[in-house]
Amino acid sequence: MSTTEKPTLAPSAELEQLVAEADTGGRKPTGITATVITAVAIAWSLFQIWYASPLPFTLGFGILNDTEARAIHLGLGLFLAFMAYPAFKSSPRRYVPVADWALALIGAFAGAYLFLFYRELATRPGQPITLDLVTAGIGILLLLEATRRALGLPMVIVALVFVTYTFAGPYMPDVLQHKGASISKFLQHQWLTTEGVFGIALGVSTSFVFLFVLFGTLLEKAGAGNWMMQISIALLGHLRGGPAKVAVVSSALNGVVSGSSVSNVVSGGIFTIPLMKRTGLSGVKAGAIEAASSINGQIMPPVMGAAAFLMVEYVGIPYSQIVTHAFLPAIASYLALLYIVHLEALKIGARPIPREAMPAKVRLLRTGLGLSGSIVVLCLLYYGVLGAQAAFGASAPWMLSAAALVIYVASVAYAARFPDLELDDPNTPIITLPRAWEVTRTGLDFLIPLVVLLWCLMVEEMSPGLSAFWATVAIIGIVATRRPLLALFRNESIPAAASAAMADLLDGLALGARNMIGIAIATATAGIVVGTVTLTGLGLMMTEFVEFISGGNVIIMLCLIALISLVLGMGIPTTANYILVATLMAPVVVELGAQAGLAIPLIAVHLFVFYFGIMADITPPVGLAAFAAAAISREDPIATGFQGALYSLRTAILPFVFIFNPAMLLIGVESWADTILVIVVNMAAILIFSAATMNYFVTRSRLWESAVLLLVCFALFRPDWWLNQIHPATVELPASELLNQVAQAPADRRIAFVVEGMTIEGDDVRKTVSLNLGEPKPTPQERLRAAGLTVAGLGNQVTISNVAFGSYAKRIGLEPGFQIVGVLQPAPGRPSTIWVFLPAFALVGAIAWLQRRRVRAGRQPASPTGMAAGRAA
Repeated sequence: MSTTEKPTLAPSAELEQLVAEADTGGRKPTGITATVITAVAIAWSLFQIWYASPLPFTLGFGILNDTEARAIHLGLGLFLAFMAYPAFKSSPRRYVPVADWALALIGAFAGAYLFLFYRELATRPGQPITLDLVTAGIGILLLLEATRRALGLPMVIVALVFVTYTFAGPYMPDVLQHKGASISKFLQHQWLTTEGVFGIALGVSTSFVFLFVLFGTLLEKAGAGNWMMQISIALLGHLRGGPAKVAVVSSALNGVVSGSSVSNVVSGGIFTIPLMKRTGLSGVKAGAIEAASSINGQIMPPVMGAAAFLMVEYVGIPYSQIVTHAFLPAIASYLALLYIVHLEALKIGARPIPREAMPAKVRLLRTGLGLSGSIVVLCLLYYGVLGAQAAFGASAPWMLSAAALVIYVASVAYAARFPDLELDDPNTPIITLPRAWEVTRTGLDFLIPLVVLLWCLMVEEMSPGLSAFWATVAIIGIVATRRPLLALFRNESIPAAASAAMADLLDGLALGARNMIGIAIATATAGIVVGTVTLTGLGLMMTEFVEFISGGNVIIMLCLIALISLVLGMGIPTTANYILVATLMAPVVVELGAQAGLAIPLIAVHLFVFYFGIMADITPPVGLAAFAAAAISREDPIATGFQGALYSLRTAILPFVFIFNPAMLLIGVESWADTILVIVVNMAAILIFSAATMNYFVTRSRLWESAVLLLVCFALFRPDWWLNQIHPATVELPASELLNQVAQAPADRRIAFVVEGMTIEGDDVRKTVSLNLGEPKPTPQERLRAAGLTVAGLGNQVTISNVAFGSYAKRIGLEPGFQIVGVLQPAPGRPSTIWVFLPAFALVGAIAWLQRRRVRAGRQPASPTGMAAGRAA
């Protein structure tokens, strides 16, 4: 099987239809209609590439502002939504009815209205004419209908609830009451400004989410998905439970390629699920493992789900910082799933897939050379690029591009010397594992666009949109030239290869756009909710409402938010779910946590919402990832969903951990020694948690052993809770010490302080907040201003005189006029967390010793007990 072709194991028609209805639209017309849809989709992709590129500014034409670009984005999305998604299950799939043609054209006009009449609208702000209001009304109705088709009725119902709330404000209970709005004001606010449909969410979809989806689609089209799968098989297939571990690792790698849980399940599951069943796992468990690993593809850096890019706007920090914060929880989640898979293999006594016989010394030498060689190459790449930039200055990009081109041609020439990859049929009785290097050498060129993306994002710290643009340019070049180059080096027909490559490129551009239809529609519809919040002031009311429901208890409040995310996620996509819950609830958590004396970082709250939105894809009764996996394994989707939810408990526990222990997000971790300690302890904790929930450690655990393991897990995740019982975590210094503490703080240190004041609603508040100080400045006042905060001191009193709009200080609820009454500093003499970790690990060692004795004595429990009783078999 060629690395530039799809695997021979194609999904069944039912699976293809499931993916189409979830991601690209279930309609497949023929003739001129198909040509129109494909042409518009390709045009959409080309427009997005143009908009993200520096070419408009370099050439001086085609420059669009954000509002114009969002309008074109939505107009094309609405057109394709009505063309690609049938109105009902009984609607035709092979042609587009005349009514849908009309709706598509009207929707395109309404969506692009702000682009078509931008100058006219700019000359009469706040004074809409009849055409403006009629277009806005029709646009909202068509957007809701497109949402029903592409995303389902639940998302429409959510939007309609908020629309109803806009007009029913005067009749609501006191805690949710507002003065209401006229139809004219509602239409203008939602469609003719950037406060509603054309707000931040659609802006993020326009600016860079589209390009990341297109990048992943083209990477898959080039054959990188199959290549990554084969590498996973070569590296892990020989281990106990190897096929299941392949599913986990390949899903993590596919997270770079696919932003959809369903397509991730289908692309990898058609191979891994039958393999898992061959090694002894039941169909339900095989499907559950694939689904559980696939949903986590969206939390895996560096290219996370679309919602992660929205955090850039909502949290106000660079994407590189979001990746840094999300890295450890994602790795912990996947490592825990690998361990769960290992435990399941131990339970059933699964045997590994045999691999080529080789002396242990030779295998060890090859492994060592592979690891050391990879490290050397990475170091040469990093320091080589930095050296080229220093040596060539402004000419460095051209020199590096030429070097990348030479490396690309050389890697393709090297790959052409070997046979194309073939994907073995997992249903055959014998499977021969390939060697890792034999697989890797056939697709070294696939690493180039990934390196470009990572370098731009993490090292150069370019915007996500510009980073995705350069990575997309690289993968377009590979898709367009790889087949012809292989043909050239193999003395095969170059015209035929070039024709196939061009077909792949056009198909990838069209498919990338069709994959974006649902996201564009979801972000636009979510804008209705955001617009309602800004129009009615609902965000301010939610604090009081949630505080009333939860009684001010942060744990209850977080459980409530997790439940809301899960319920909403059963009917709406992850991106829309994140927008809704983060808009309404994230500020509430930060505010109520601060009032309870808990300085919760804003990124922790947003990741909390993100994680539970993803969990909905596997949670019964509506978990599309579980349904897709069950279709492959031919098992009950509800049973698969419940088993997958059990496996995903290790993902569900992590958001609660990093809310109360931000060190897991590498927040407040100052040295390499601290970083290593945090990583080791948290990895150990999640593995112990997995062993406890699976009721299996060295052997099957007894009930009290699982309980002790959970206690140990809590001690490792929350060592501060135990230390707080004997010694306070902080001491409060006078407010007059604020500037001294700011001046002395190292780079990127967070400072915590207590503020008091009166909100704009007239309520007195006292809360604890934490502010990242960034880089040192000549004076502490300048450093605070760079963080968005201006203070004025008089004696021992320090008053907040200004909070910069859109700054992090504003997002965490600081207001001008608040008094800073104290500065928090780590308490001297507090015992080290080591004194919690040592007895915790001693308990783990004791349980391991007891279970090993039981194994040696041959005394196994008669039946599984503990948390997973009845489900472990």
